[in-house]
Amino acid sequence: QVRLVESGGGLVQPGGSLRLSCAASGLSVSNFAMGWFRQAAGNEREFVAVISRLGSTDYADSVKGRFTISRDNAKNTGFLQMNSLHHEDTAVYYCAEYRGPSRFSRRPVDYGAWGQGTRVTISS
Repeated sequence: QVRLVESGGGLVQPGGSLRLSCAASGLSVSNFAMGWFRQAAGNEREFVAVISRLGSTDYADSVKGRFTISRDNAKNTGFLQMNSLHHEDTAVYYCAEYRGPSRFSRRPVDYGAWGQGTRVTISS
């Protein structure tokens, strides 16, 4: 069973950047689609980005052009590079494992293993 551990969150000013990492163990990151989700206080968990097993990607409209999802198979780690951060990006960010029949999904219910989350706060 895969275990996921996020890191890289923190406090950054508007317009700044952060790079989140998702270290996997128990399964190679090349064997599952890795999704990133976020949950702001009082809100439901929402889709941010996903990278398929073959490397295709999908992004929420709110982050397209600012965020980049990637992975390093040798390090067995996924990444979410976040640039031009807005106050609205403040949330706890989670990575998750998708092993469904499609390339990937935007629905949290389709994901199995989840990390514990890393908090991102955008504030001046």
